[in-house]
Amino acid sequence: QVQLVESGGGLAQAGGSLRLSCAASGRTLSAYTMAWFRRAPGKERAFVATISRSDGTTYYADSVKGRFTISRDNVKNAMYLQMNSLKPEDTAVYYCGARSGLRATSQEYEYNYWGQGTQVSVSS
Repeated sequence: QVQLVESGGGLAQAGGSLRLSCAASGRTLSAYTMAWFRRAPGKERAFVATISRSDGTTYYADSVKGRFTISRDNVKNAMYLQMNSLKPEDTAVYYCGARSGLRATSQEYEYNYWGQGTQVSVSS
């Protein structure tokens, strides 16, 4: 099975940028459809973005569309989330998830493997 480790979180000002990374080990990342989810304080974990393992199709939550970009590098066995135009409401713990299926999905229960999360805090 695959192990996932997120990095790149931190403190940013509103309007700024951060780039999150998700490094995979144990299995090649190309075998998985990948996604980013986040849990804001006092809220449930919520879908952010996903990228399929088959053709790289991507989907985004409406709240991040046009500001965030998900990508993957199967050679480096890593996935990324470029976050631009950050807002205070983007403050959350960000998690990467992996599933063996071909289809990119926003449903949390369909992802079998998770990282430990990385904190992103955006100040106004």
